[in-house]
Amino acid sequence: MRAAWYERNGPAGEVLQVGDMPDPQPGPGEVRVRVYASGVNPSDWKTRSGSRPMVTPRVVPHSDGAGIIDQVGAGVDPVRVGERVWIWNGQWKRPFGTAAELIALPSEQAVPLPETISFEAGACLGIPALTAHRAVTVDGSLEGQTVLVAGGAGAVGLYAVQMAKLLGAARVIATVSSPEKARHASEAGADEVIDYKREDVAERIVALTGGRGADRVVEVDIAGNAALLPRVVARDGLCVVYGSNAPQACLEFGPMILSGAAVRFFIVYELSREARQRGIADLTRWMTDGCLKHTIGATFPLDAVVEAHECVESGRVVGNVVVSP
Repeated sequence: MRAAWYERNGPAGEVLQVGDMPDPQPGPGEVRVRVYASGVNPSDWKTRSGSRPMVTPRVVPHSDGAGIIDQVGAGVDPVRVGERVWIWNGQWKRPFGTAAELIALPSEQAVPLPETISFEAGACLGIPALTAHRAVTVDGSLEGQTVLVAGGAGAVGLYAVQMAKLLGAARVIATVSSPEKARHASEAGADEVIDYKREDVAERIVALTGGRGADRVVEVDIAGNAALLPRVVARDGLCVVYGSNAPQACLEFGPMILSGAAVRFFIVYELSREARQRGIADLTRWMTDGCLKHTIGATFPLDAVVEAHECVESGRVVGNVVVSP
C-alpha cells in the first residue's frame, strides 16, 4: 500500500515521506479499512514536530479518517465487509494512522458512516466533531444558556457553534480573527460574532449579555485567553478547555475565585467510553437528520501530505484539511 510516514520528529518538509509499505492485516477483533479520506488535525503536526515522543521508530500519522471495511479479523461479523465507516483514534498510541491506503484497527474504532455523508466529511468527525460535542455536553445542559465559542471558525469551533444551537443554547457568541471567518461562524449559526483583532472581546460580551457574561466558554487556547476568562464568564459559569498554544496557562486567583467559575480540561483521545458513545450517537442522529454541516477547507493527494501539514500548521484555512490516499 501507499502511505506517508516519518521516522524522526521535525518540520513536515524534512521528515515526512511517502512510499510503499506492506498491507496491514486485521487481527482478532479488528477490521481493515480502505481509506478514502484522512483528516489532518493540529495534534497531528504537533505530534510530528515533537510535542509527544515517537511511539515507534516509524509513524504513519493522522488519527481521523473514513473509508470502507474490506477485511475483518477473527471475532468480527463478516457482514461488516463493505461497510462505510469513519475512524477515531487511528494513530493514538499506535504506529499506523490513516495517512495510508489501508489501516487495521479495533472494530469499535470504525463507526458506521451514513450514506448521505461524504468520506471527506467523515474524516472530520474523530477529533473536531467529538471534541466539540464533549465541550458542549460535559457538566450539564445548555438549555437557555449563553455559550461563547473561542475560535468559532476553527475545525472544532464550527461544530461547537452548531451543536450548541442543536442542544438548546439561547445564544451562541463566537470569536474569530477575520471578516471571512466571521462569515463562516455566522453561517454555522452563531448569533453574534466578535473579531478579536478589531474589537475588545470583554467589552462586547459584557454589552451583549447585559453584564452577565457567558454561562459556558468553549476554549481553544487557555494560555492565550486566561486573563480574559474572568471578564467574560458568568458567575458560577463553566469554561471547558480543549486546547492551549503554550505549555502553561496562568489563571489569576483573585478574579477567578470572585467569578466562582469552574474550569474543565479534557482531551478527546481519552474520552470515557460513555462520553464517546454519547457523542457517536448524537453525531449519527444529527447527520442522518441532515442537521450538521461540515466545512472542508482544503483537500490534498497523499503525495502532497507535506503541504497539508503546513496548511494546518499555518492556520490559513477555514475548516478541515483532508488528505486523499
